[in-house]
Amino acid sequence: MLLAVPEFKTSLPGGGAASQSDIFCIVKAGSEIIAATIEAKVAESFGETVGEWLASPTLGKQRRLDYICRLLDISVTPEAGLRYQLFHRSAAAIVEAQRFGFGDAAMIVHSFSPTNQWIDDFQAFRRALGLMANPLEPASTRLKVGVNLTLGWAKGVL
Repeated sequence: MLLAVPEFKTSLPGGGAASQSDIFCIVKAGSEIIAATIEAKVAESFGETVGEWLASPTLGKQRRLDYICRLLDISVTPEAGLRYQLFHRSAAAIVEAQRFGFGDAAMIVHSFSPTNQWIDDFQAFRRALGLMANPLEPASTRLKVGVNLTLGWAKGVL
């Protein structure tokens, strides 16, 4: 790890609050340098679903969701039951990779839950991006914006 910043905020278009990662880090893996957002979880959920978040629609929300979907190569409005936090946290990793000129980004959920609570939400999000691997193994996709995005689930102990 080259750098780690707790409670790191990444601005996304559409106004409102920035995406605040529990930890943003710059990691070197072999010859690659990766911008990574880390979302730490114990028992709390990933928050609102896309449907809940859009229940009070605004132009800013639509602009933000359109931007995030464009980054993630999603051409349709995401399924309403998917967790919005996973979308904007992944987008934050991509935005930071672009800002630093890196070709790789990662969004890692660091779960401290002994039962992998909320892993089903994480896997549903990965499926929406076309990533079908075992949720406990990292999965990557090359995005049209020129960044490789890896999504991973890490287990930890409190």
